[in-house]
Amino acid sequence: MSVLVVTGTGTGVGKTVVTAAVAALALARDVPVAVVKPAQTGVAPGEPGDLDEVIRLSGVTTTFELARYPDPLSPAAAARVSGLAPVSLAAAAERIGALAATHRLVLVEGAGGLLVRFDEDGATIADLARRLRAPVLVVAEAGLGTLNHTALTLEALAGRGLDLAGVVIGSWPREPGLAERSNVTDLETLAARPLAGAMPEGSGSLDLTEFARVARLGLGSPLGGGFDPSRFRAALSL
Repeated sequence: MSVLVVTGTGTGVGKTVVTAAVAALALARDVPVAVVKPAQTGVAPGEPGDLDEVIRLSGVTTTFELARYPDPLSPAAAARVSGLAPVSLAAAAERIGALAATHRLVLVEGAGGLLVRFDEDGATIADLARRLRAPVLVVAEAGLGTLNHTALTLEALAGRGLDLAGVVIGSWPREPGLAERSNVTDLETLAARPLAGAMPEGSGSLDLTEFARVARLGLGSPLGGGFDPSRFRAALSL
């Protein structure tokens, strides 16, 4: 029985693709897995959201979206401008805990970054991870700016006593430049451990079968895949 919280260093870094990859690898090992999105923003009622992408890519069938807001804002701001109630992270923690009792893995995908506000009291996905005593997988970008964003995220994690499950590059470019290749070593230095994975650019456009293959290559053994960080580094030719 375990819960893994997936957050990012910002918006659009590949959290959904990484969440789907972890789910796909769990299903390949016959691990009962559930995926929870506490708050979906920027999507109108009836439109496909992040969980629909997770379902399409991984084949997971047990998913829960706990709140939805149409405006592309933080969950707190989106709830406020829409006049809807904010998501209750206390209620979310209770729901996730119940799922963890019947599933060997529950993946919780955050919105935006680690400290994005979910309500007017300032509750964040970090607070939810602390309630759940769950490790946090950080999804980072590959290029310029990622080192500062990742350092701040990891510092915030450590300051709250949260366990780091690893750092995954959410979209590794087909033709990485000097910045991307150089950043790999620095990301590992910041995390004080090897990369937990690097998902290839364009992974989110693949079909179910091909995505499962890419997930195995893109995520490391702690996440159920075969990504080899030392071999990855050796191929960078720095």
